[in-house]
Amino acid sequence: MSNFTTLPNNPSLAGCARLVRNVCFSKAGGGLYLDLLLPWGAEQEGNNQLYPAVVFLQGSGWTFPDRDYELPQLARLAQRGFVVATITHRNYHDGYPMPAFLADAKTAIRFLKHQAAAYHIDKERISFWGTSSGGNTSLLVALTQDNPEYHTDEYAEENDQVCCSVACFPPTDLLTLLYQRKGEEDNIVALEKAVGAVSDEAARALLEAMSPLRLSAAGQQAGVPILLAHGDADELVPYEQSALMFEQLQANGEEVSLVKVTDAPHEGDFWSPEMYRLIFDFLEQHT
Repeated sequence: MSNFTTLPNNPSLAGCARLVRNVCFSKAGGGLYLDLLLPWGAEQEGNNQLYPAVVFLQGSGWTFPDRDYELPQLARLAQRGFVVATITHRNYHDGYPMPAFLADAKTAIRFLKHQAAAYHIDKERISFWGTSSGGNTSLLVALTQDNPEYHTDEYAEENDQVCCSVACFPPTDLLTLLYQRKGEEDNIVALEKAVGAVSDEAARALLEAMSPLRLSAAGQQAGVPILLAHGDADELVPYEQSALMFEQLQANGEEVSLVKVTDAPHEGDFWSPEMYRLIFDFLEQHT
């Protein structure tokens, strides 16, 4: 059997994306880099369209995020018309304890706003999506927008405001993970190292400040839509961390949604086409 087909051309390059590797967004720690996925048509001569942007942070236990981990899925977002930046941050193993990771995430947001014209980004439509410790970061970004305590000198003329937050299986109460789960060494060792060599009192205060649940319980408002997603079989970060966060955000009158993935662990088969579609739709709706 033979077949002959004709197709129209695609002068706008709609549905296509390209990758820009190793863009330095900060001098901190000897240099921090992000990878960019751009709608292919964004760089065409004469294109004045501005695109929404998503900052993505892969979970790493606050160490060194793998920028490639979700790259194939993030490319689909760029194909749908987003500029996507997959970022990293300083590693506490290298002597950069909390809250360095949060300051770096906010610097990445300001960098994208500073470079908005070059990358055709709409500065008012930047969202943040993270998984695990990256999900913790996403919630903190939303709850501490423009907090001067986490504002570095880089791109100081820009703000770090985002228009929505997505957090997948995030640690929301670090004190609970540390002090109520002492037998679970993976969590404990990571948290104790992440706060650095400080007194118990200072460590507790820092973990409270890095706990989105406790910030929300203290009355801190995000003021932007938030999507939480968590597997109910997660043994590393219990599902209750998101369930309690959802309840607290609701009590504060925030716009929040929670997706429970049945029998899902941390990462792994938590992910599905339905989950990605739900996240992508949320980002499109709120950017």
